[in-house]
Amino acid sequence: MKLPVLLMTLILSPFACGITPESSDTGAASRIEEQRANLAKATENAGFGPQSPRHIGDVRGENPIRFSTALSFSEMNLCNIHFHKNAEHAGGEFTQYAGDGDGHGFQSGYVYTGKLTTKERAPVQSAACPSAHDALQSGDTIEVHYVFSSAQVTPGPTLGACLSETNINPQLRVEAQVFVLVNDEEALDFTDLTAIETESGYQQAPNIPIDTGTPIAYAGSTTGPSYNEAGSPLQVSWSVRPSVAKVNIGSVAQWCEGNVFNEDHAHGVRNLVVNTKLLSPIEH
Repeated sequence: MKLPVLLMTLILSPFACGITPESSDTGAASRIEEQRANLAKATENAGFGPQSPRHIGDVRGENPIRFSTALSFSEMNLCNIHFHKNAEHAGGEFTQYAGDGDGHGFQSGYVYTGKLTTKERAPVQSAACPSAHDALQSGDTIEVHYVFSSAQVTPGPTLGACLSETNINPQLRVEAQVFVLVNDEEALDFTDLTAIETESGYQQAPNIPIDTGTPIAYAGSTTGPSYNEAGSPLQVSWSVRPSVAKVNIGSVAQWCEGNVFNEDHAHGVRNLVVNTKLLSPIEH
């Protein structure tokens, strides 16, 4: 059985708070505000559930749609790992607005607010994970999404790896961790952070950091800039860690050269969702 056309469209998109970010460019700012207005219009009375990303420090939310919280990731299958340049979420140690960017998800988002040493920030000779839009350099921030599915699947490229012909409506969970890239071989190794093992019959990422604060859990959606003006119809249980970890940029570059997810660059970010009608209340 073939997946429905809607889901086939969705799997091509990557995991894609009433605080309005400051604007650094009037043109881009007007585009982002226009996108937010278009998103509000497209989703008004349309039945969309709560959206992502959000400010994890703001608990407000008025979206009435509820869905069951996904199981713990230890009881689900890891299906995909990818990352975005700059954090899609805001809060914790990533509250500094990167700017409005190009209006299409690049050079925007949020960055690490902590301090790095001169050595940690020293540029590497070749920027990591280059793409037509950008590349990564020491000091950059990334938000990594470890995606889990209740379907009987194995890790692979895109959201399509989280679905199967026998289960096209699985529970989805994202464990999110923000990292800052440093020029330091003693920092965390991205290859280790993305290692895959089978534990108790489930595909797992056993080295997700456990020392970066209590995750903020909330009900949301898939992300990515393709949803800047359209609601995401998929329901996702999110856990976003508030503290940032340092990762060796060299190990990230190595990972981009070959992995089972076919990821070779950083994705753009979806505009922070600030319309409380599109947000779930965060319950502590």
